[in-house]
Amino acid sequence: MSIPEGFAPFKLAMGYLAVNGPLYGRFDGTHLLMGFRVEERHCNPGQVCHGGMLATFADMLLPIAARFQAKTDMGFLPTVNLTCDFLAPAPLGAWIEGKAEVVRVTRNLLFAQGAATADGEPCLRANGIFKIRSVKDPDTAARFSLKSLFGFET
Repeated sequence: MSIPEGFAPFKLAMGYLAVNGPLYGRFDGTHLLMGFRVEERHCNPGQVCHGGMLATFADMLLPIAARFQAKTDMGFLPTVNLTCDFLAPAPLGAWIEGKAEVVRVTRNLLFAQGAATADGEPCLRANGIFKIRSVKDPDTAARFSLKSLFGFET
């Protein structure tokens, strides 16, 4: 199945994400939208996307998209808390697309919320808290830019 026009592959595919991806992103000028196509390996026995995969997607969507929405370099953002509400099934073959918003940024924490759709129908709502770590190494900042992660600029 095809990926919607304008979406580029997420280039940080290592470890857990290498097995569960690929994820894609598109910058619409204001928000970083992220998405993935539900494959059989993402499904539970009911042939809908497993909640664990949707939670994984939320755990990537919220810090990455909110980081760019905040226009602040935060580097890697470890998860402190993540809550997910599964609103509807996301069937095999569906395009999952999500968008996140910054709720608040403190000196040490990023609070974000987001939602995702399956072929345009709401399927996921998520809230997260992420730890802001200082970016001491300039190479780290470069590794987490939109250009390095997706190949495009803000």
